[in-house]
Amino acid sequence: MENLENLKYTPDNITHLDEDEVFVFGSNLQGMHCGGAARTAVQKFGAIMGQGEGMQGQSYAIPTMQGGVETIKPYVDRFIELASEWDQTTFYVTRIGCGIAGFTDEEIAPLFDKAFDLYNVRLPESFVKIIVRNREKKNK
Repeated sequence: MENLENLKYTPDNITHLDEDEVFVFGSNLQGMHCGGAARTAVQKFGAIMGQGEGMQGQSYAIPTMQGGVETIKPYVDRFIELASEWDQTTFYVTRIGCGIAGFTDEEIAPLFDKAFDLYNVRLPESFVKIIVRNREKKNK
């Protein structure tokens, strides 16, 4: 397995962000940020009730509650596009979709494969391990 020791991950519990950092969380399309990471985003990082996607203060919402994994992918792709353009900003992706939305890390992590290659995006350690494992399977 690829050496994962030098990689930086999203911390399990984010309570503070520096000026050029963004908290990426799972949302619902209605922007009702009442639980989990979405609630933290409202309380600490400027998420806006009623806004279900995109930049909000020092947070970025990715809708995860509207259907299957295939309905989440376009929103993740838009996030990755933004993160690649905002390359002076560090994005901390939480385990979106793996809490209240009920998906597994194995279902969601592959959506972030392209984000893994961006130096300014931090992913949860569980997502990184899955992405690396999937890439190694492909290369065999």
